Amino acid sequence: MPAKYLIQTKPEPHRFEPLTPSGIIAWEEGCLRCAVCVKKRCVYGVYDRRGLNPRQMIESIDNQCMNCMRCVQSCPKELIHKSRNPEYAAMGDGHWTPDIIARLWYQAETGKIPVSGAGYPGPFSGPGFDAMWTDMSEIVRPTRDGIHGREYISTAVDLGKTPAHLLFDEVGGMASEGPQVEGIPLPIILRLPPFGDWSDDTLNGWALAARRLGTFFSLPIGGVRASWGEFGPSLIPVLEPGMDDLHRVPKWFKIIEMGWDKGWRGRFERLQSLLPSALAAFRIPLVQGAEERAAELANAGVPIIHLEGSVDGRWRDTAARYLKDGIRAVHLRLVDMGIRNQMTLLVSGGISMAEQVAKSIICGADAVLVDLPLLIALECRVCRRCTEGLPCPVEIGRAAPDWVTSRVVNLVGAWHNQLLEVMGAMGIRDARRLRGEVGRAMFFEQLDRETFGSLGPMEEGFELE
Repeated sequence: MPAKYLIQTKPEPHRFEPLTPSGIIAWEEGCLRCAVCVKKRCVYGVYDRRGLNPRQMIESIDNQCMNCMRCVQSCPKELIHKSRNPEYAAMGDGHWTPDIIARLWYQAETGKIPVSGAGYPGPFSGPGFDAMWTDMSEIVRPTRDGIHGREYISTAVDLGKTPAHLLFDEVGGMASEGPQVEGIPLPIILRLPPFGDWSDDTLNGWALAARRLGTFFSLPIGGVRASWGEFGPSLIPVLEPGMDDLHRVPKWFKIIEMGWDKGWRGRFERLQSLLPSALAAFRIPLVQGAEERAAELANAGVPIIHLEGSVDGRWRDTAARYLKDGIRAVHLRLVDMGIRNQMTLLVSGGISMAEQVAKSIICGADAVLVDLPLLIALECRVCRRCTEGLPCPVEIGRAAPDWVTSRVVNLVGAWHNQLLEVMGAMGIRDARRLRGEVGRAMFFEQLDRETFGSLGPMEEGFELE
């Protein structure tokens, strides 16, 4: 049994003061000048360390306040108030919500699992992965040793192809082609975000993070620098449709990804002849007919299929269907064909939380590609100013490579710990065993249909007797 995979994290402070959900408004007019002001009684001393960041025009008290509300409730003239921060509320969009962005910031800074306190104040169900719950049947008592002191849980996965059976000759030698796989210690692959104001230093930091984590970093081949020879085995170059320069691709890449087009078969054959040691991966968009394309690729012997959803975790041609539905459809199609175990299915698009990694695997994926969280780990606010040619408010492109690496390692380390928690709660000790294990999950749509489907269609305002 291999040694336990443990990601070493360390606190990596923010370069800029992060936006907070609320701020303190302290009115001085009308103050009674109490002998002992409630500001002096703050157990966290935030008023004593109060200051102003002239560069961002942000007051330090907003980030240091722990929201205990003691000063708000104790001021006899009610001169201290807490108000919501409109800049915080304006971050992101409907999928990349301010709460998700703030939690990613926390994990990138500390490398720890975010804890919200007792209870869960969120909705019972929601769209996409929020309509899916994982099994927790193995939680029978609080553990004493923590996630790293319990029994061995492997998060390693294999990328590539494995034959359905092996053939041997009369003397016991291998007569058929053996498995061609690349192993990674966790089911997470780093991917270049769809937008962002990054620089060569940022790319260097992401590539170094991939090597340190033992996984891969996927990016267009045009972004691969000539000085990256040491990172070569940790990179997945992406060739877009129409790029016919396979002869110029260095031979030290282990996996090469290509975009799907009508001429994919010829490109696949050329790659096999020019770079036989490299695994071919084809990226197909998550649109109507994705199951047929995946089946065609798998039948042709393509070892890795990358199913790409939209940036908000939906199908690329309709907003009514979500990534989890596409994963299930492609996975079940390959299962029906009897070839699911012979290839690898990767998915990407809108993966924003650690729980979605486990849920993607339960739906049928082998591993996920994470893109926009890599940018958010560097304090990105998903304002998309960079897409309009405007300067980045947190100057991501000026971040040092070591800082970038540390932040990404912290984020992935926190996600890895959460994956261990989810798998431990389900009683599953191997991430490969988790793939397609829908018996360990519940789906809201299925439960709703089974429970209330017999009642027939009901309109708003209908009352049951």
